[in-house]
Order: sequence, then C-alpha cells, then structure tokens
Amino acid sequence: MTDVTAAPEHAFPDGSATVNLSILFGELPLLERPAAAAAAGFTAAELWWPFGLDPTPSPAQQDELRKAFGDAGVRLTGLNFLDDLATGVAKGTLSVPTESERFRANVPVAVALAESLGATALNALYGNRVLDSTPEEQDELALANLVFAAEAAHSIGAVLLIETLNKPEAPDYALVTAEAAIEVVDKVNAATGLGNARFLCDFYHLAKNGEDLAGVIDAYADRFGHVQIADNPGRGEPGTGDLDFADLFARLAAAGYTGRVGLEYRPSTGVSADSFEWLPRELRAAR
Repeated sequence: MTDVTAAPEHAFPDGSATVNLSILFGELPLLERPAAAAAAGFTAAELWWPFGLDPTPSPAQQDELRKAFGDAGVRLTGLNFLDDLATGVAKGTLSVPTESERFRANVPVAVALAESLGATALNALYGNRVLDSTPEEQDELALANLVFAAEAAHSIGAVLLIETLNKPEAPDYALVTAEAAIEVVDKVNAATGLGNARFLCDFYHLAKNGEDLAGVIDAYADRFGHVQIADNPGRGEPGTGDLDFADLFARLAAAGYTGRVGLEYRPSTGVSADSFEWLPRELRAAR
C-alpha cells in the first residue's frame, strides 16, 4: 500500500482526523462503532443522519447514541441533517418541495443533538432535481432552507457545510461541481450575514466528477469548512486508487487549511480495522 505520509512535508494534517462511522465500521451495528473507532486510535467521528428516514427520532434513541459516543470517549465533530441516505441514494431533502417540511422539522433536532455531542459542523445535502418543480423554484426553496439551517447552526457556534456529489452516482443531484457549491455557499452567507456557510470539499466526489483537485484547493481553500477523503476509483482507503494524497495534503497545508479531514471511504477488504495502515496511529487522535 502506498505510504501517503512518508515525507514530513506531505504528512496527513496532524490532529485533524475524523472517521465517518456511517461508512467505516459499517460491518458493525451503529452503536458499536464508536468503541471500534476508539480501539483503532480515533478520538473524533462524524455521521450521516443516523436515524434513517426519521427526521425526529425519540429522545431514547438519541440518548442511546450519546451514550455510545460517551462510553467510547469519542467526540462527534460533524453530523448530517436529514439526508435520506437510508434509501441507498444520496439526495437530501432541503430543495425538494415535498420534503421541505421534513427537513425543517429535522433542523432543531439535529442541531440539539450536535450540540450535546460537541459537533461543530452540520452538513446539508442540497437535494435532487425533481420533475414537478423547476430548478429555479428548487433553488429558491433551497436558499430559504439553508438560511434557516445556517442560523440554527450559528446558534450553537457551528458551521453549515454544503457539498458537491458526483454525477455518475447521483445523476439528479443539483450540485455536481465545486463552483456550483461555492456559489450556494456565497449566497447563503450573503443572505444571513453570518459567514458560517462553508464548502465541504470531498476529494472522492470531485475526482469522480473529473475536477482538478489541485485547482479546487488553490481556488477555494479559504471557503473550505471540512475535507473528506476516499481514493478514486473505488472509494477505498488512500493508496487503493489513483489520487496523489501526498500532494493533496501538501497543497492543503500550503493553502493554510487547518480544519478537519474526514475519512469517508469503504475499506477495500471489507474490514474497517484493517484499512488504516496508511495512517500512523499517532495521527489518528484528533485535537
């Protein structure tokens, strides 16, 4: 396996690692994943919306999740708003007229859960284009809902993340270029005046879209709120595909990025604990 941290100047950013427990350790029940992450040396994690299609899970369900993280000594640093990933297709709800009320109902629940677990970033998937509404109508709805979410996130000192997905896997998703996501980020910040909307730069999705990752870093690093990584092709751990992570990490450092880097890949062997050889254990604990 390629050593992506061989040279000090190319090292994975120290203290920035988070592990996405919605995709890694997916071979275990959700409530067992924080402990498994801790055993692998991680102290911070992130999650897609962990309650399936339910925007307002019961207090008991939320308490179970809090207990799993607390018992493991793992901090949840990032959480998705209701994303409908339980359907197997990333799509989001905030720009879809028939789903807007579910998104709005979820916002205060997700924000309260994030605050109780220490999360400082909330990710809002934009949503798919639909046939019964025009793109312009959807974009207007999306902006209103993103402003609502940004203000709620701001109330707990969190940032609102907006990300690009990739067209081959999410052909109807509205934001499939970095430029498109940045445009939305800027519109939300202009509307709220808060400045807490940020771009979630996902190397895998951007690479699968054919974007120049170095160019994206150079152009937009000052608008990054979070970075997520997986190799391409395959969405496996670094070293299983073609991406030059040593160069990408160096470019992030040169651009002044000091935020977190989330591991959001599918382990190539199917066993998550075996997929971290590329990242020395001493770099897995987050600040």
